Amino acid sequence: MNRYSYLVPPIGRDQCLLQDIQPEELHAKMQDPSFIEEAQLIDVREPDEVERAFLPGFKVLPLRQFGTWGPVMTDEFNPQKDTYVLCHHGMRSMQVAKWLQSQGFQKIYNVAGGIHAYSVKADSSIPTY
Repeated sequence: MNRYSYLVPPIGRDQCLLQDIQPEELHAKMQDPSFIEEAQLIDVREPDEVERAFLPGFKVLPLRQFGTWGPVMTDEFNPQKDTYVLCHHGMRSMQVAKWLQSQGFQKIYNVAGGIHAYSVKADSSIPTY
């Protein structure tokens, strides 16, 4: 134990889980209709990007409009439910995932590589751009 150990809280059951989910794993989950109904799916890309390629069930909350939707996230989404965040390559979604973590969301999954990786690795019917 070093002199800074007290700064790191012990990991407990109610600690937040923030991790990447691989496109293939998300694709497998999305084959189950109950997954789309039960999980919270958030796409933080811009509307013109979503027009080019989208995944069913994802609510579009463009990162550029964060000032509008950020303050009401805990009103519209349940911090206790599994939350999946998607963007083009996985960078914007990771920003939002970390922010959700700071807001008390418990289980957050960032789609690794974004919708581009999803198209390349899991479902080639989704266009790349």
